[in-house]
Amino acid sequence: MPADTSDPSEPTEEPHYHGHRERLRERFHGAGPDALSDYELLEMVLFTAQPRRDMKPLAKTLLKKFGSFAEAIHAPDARLREIDGIGEATITQIKLIAAAASRIAKGQLKQRTMLSSWNDVIDYCRTSMAFADKEQFRILFLDKRNQLISEEVQQIGTVDHTPVYPREVIKRALELSATAIILVHNHPSGDPTPSQADIQMTRAIIDIAGPLGISVHDHLIIGKHGHASMKGLKKTAAFGFRPDKTSLKYSKRAG
Repeated sequence: MPADTSDPSEPTEEPHYHGHRERLRERFHGAGPDALSDYELLEMVLFTAQPRRDMKPLAKTLLKKFGSFAEAIHAPDARLREIDGIGEATITQIKLIAAAASRIAKGQLKQRTMLSSWNDVIDYCRTSMAFADKEQFRILFLDKRNQLISEEVQQIGTVDHTPVYPREVIKRALELSATAIILVHNHPSGDPTPSQADIQMTRAIIDIAGPLGISVHDHLIIGKHGHASMKGLKKTAAFGFRPDKTSLKYSKRAG
């Protein structure tokens, strides 16, 4: 058996990516997160999960597969497991970032009046559900000052349908003593255009809520690259508008 001729006194050469990680950290702290590209920021997210591996190729693979930083961290666990080099520790780290982003957005929402911070409402809803692979129906319950009482996921459906029961929506609003609600659901297809079923369901909820003194401020539909407001689109007379043939114009926001 050949003798080991290495000198134990000589330091072991560090992998090349150790220096790369340190340089990324220095740029992050020195120039701020905006100085890093999406794949570099994603690399830093993955450092903790896999401390002994070069994470640049994996970060680039995630962005190529899912399209953006936001879509990568919100990707379903099953799809993340399809990628070579991703195990449970990495998935946990990715989902931790997604949960933190949602928690921060929700915290900002609670500190402000809903109708004077509409952008915060949109940002929170996009963070929570824009990249979900199944339809979710959420309700934001508000008090007389339009402060958030509670935000709840009432139903989770399939890729293109969520069952919604108008009487259950209003029943929960009464239980929470809410005087107003904002309805929100996502379209996993990415297109936030309201369907005829969306419009009919919204009208049914408004018809029940009105006599009970509960206002429906809006019904938002969230897509991957934008959102639609039924009130803004004048899709139902119950919001105080006459139905018209206005073409869809929805707001695009960075994802």
